[in-house]
Formats: sequence, C-alpha cells, structure tokens
Amino acid sequence: MRTVYVNGEYVPENEAKISVFDRGFLMADGVYEVTSVLEGKLVDFDGHAKRLERSLKELDMAAPVTTDELLAIHRELIARNDLTEGGIYLQITRGAPADRDFAFPDPAETPSSLVLFTQQKNLANAPAANTGIKVISIEDIRWGRRDIKTVQLLYPSMGKMMAKKAGADDAWMVEDGQVTEGTSNNAYIVKGGKIITRQLSNDILHGITRAAVLRLAKEAQMEVEERGFTIEEAQDADEAFVTSATTFVQPVVQIDDATIGTGTPGPIAKRLREIYIDESLKKAI
Repeated sequence: MRTVYVNGEYVPENEAKISVFDRGFLMADGVYEVTSVLEGKLVDFDGHAKRLERSLKELDMAAPVTTDELLAIHRELIARNDLTEGGIYLQITRGAPADRDFAFPDPAETPSSLVLFTQQKNLANAPAANTGIKVISIEDIRWGRRDIKTVQLLYPSMGKMMAKKAGADDAWMVEDGQVTEGTSNNAYIVKGGKIITRQLSNDILHGITRAAVLRLAKEAQMEVEERGFTIEEAQDADEAFVTSATTFVQPVVQIDDATIGTGTPGPIAKRLREIYIDESLKKAI
C-alpha cells in the first residue's frame, strides 16, 4: 500500500482524507505538477517547481511550503514507496474554508491544501514509444489560461474518452483552425527535417519537457520553428510526436484517418527520445 502526503502528514493511501469543503473539490480551485522519477531520482524538479510557483502566482494562491521543503517531501515519498520509475503527483488547492463560497477565503485563516502521491509506471521503455500512438482532432473549448496548470481537466478527460471511443490513443485540440496541444501533452510535427511546434502563449501549457526537448534539439543541430500548424499540415508531415513529463517524447503515427510518414516512429522523434532520456538520467536529482 502506498504512503501519500496530505497536509504535513505521511499516511497510508486508504487513510488519506481531504475536507468536503476543499476548494479543489468544489471549484477546481487548484494547481498541480507531475514530476517523473527515473532510477529513483527526480527529473527536472527545478523546472516543475518554477512552473508551480508561476501557477500559484497567477491565481494569487499561497504556497504551503518552500521549494526546499517540497523537494524533501518528494524524496521522502520516493524512499517510503521504494519508487524507482514513475511519477509524483502534486496538488495545491486554495484550502478548505468553513463553507462553500465563490469568494476566495482569507489565506491567513484558510491555509492552502497540499497533497502528493507516487505512481509507479514504465517510462523509459514504454511500449508506445516503439509503436507510436494514434490521435484524433477535436475542438478546443477550454478556458483561455491554459498556461496555468490547473486541475480543471474535465475537457481533456473528455477528449481522452473521445479518442478511446474512436479507437485512438489521444486527441489534439484545434482552435481557429490550428492545433493548440494534446489533452495532456505538447504537439509537434516534422517536415523536411524541421521540427514545428506551437509558440508559447496563454493558449498552451508551457511544458517543462517541451523546453528541455527543444533545447536538446537545437544542441543537436536540429532546426526548430515555433508556430501554429493545421491538422491538414500535420497529416502531410514526415513525422509527428508529443512530449510530456511522463511520456517524454512519444511518436504519433496517425492523425484522424491519415497515416503519418511511414506509419512507424520516425528518426527525429526516436533520436530526441534517446537524448532526452540520456540527459534526464544524467541530471536527475
């Protein structure tokens, strides 16, 4: 049985409790991060911690612990759960006031809630990395601040289920004719050796893995262009892939009914995955 962290205590998962008045439960008033673990170490923890700090600031939400304390909690959970490969989910909400109200509670009276738990997963040798995944396109109807990593994940969850119903693995969301991102990842295409991905804005999540992969691509002398692209352009691409904290670089081999390239993971996606995992293992803490 897992040990989880809830508001200052390490408890068995079946004893973990949060108030019914917690605003994360009632209002989706919370933010989250997922940090990967390889060989018992944290991948890009600093990047996730900085993005968490930004999300909290954007929502005027108080941080319940310092970054150093957060790192200590992550490491304690890895030790207590003997986690060698997988991820750690972290969630901060605006806390549990005495009653439900649309107005924010006073942070001096209602401290933020903090929950963390581990998830054991096969990341480095995930089967989908060798086969690639299939995606469908769906309309993007989320709120306008996707750059804040909030727990408002109903529509992305619906998108995953739309994909599953269609016999696919995931969905790419489209707004004003261009792809924004996947339901839980950033989206890319490759054409003529050039990696193309949407530029940063409030329209997409500023992916930590995205930043690392683009940096590594440039270091490997790969050409990168940050701009929007259409589903039609993606279907005509040589390769496509997604990035996220727990999938790293994952090839996409089909978009809607169109096969991408040869229908198998392409050389650029495979190479980026290799160098990302290698770099992550070297720098994990």
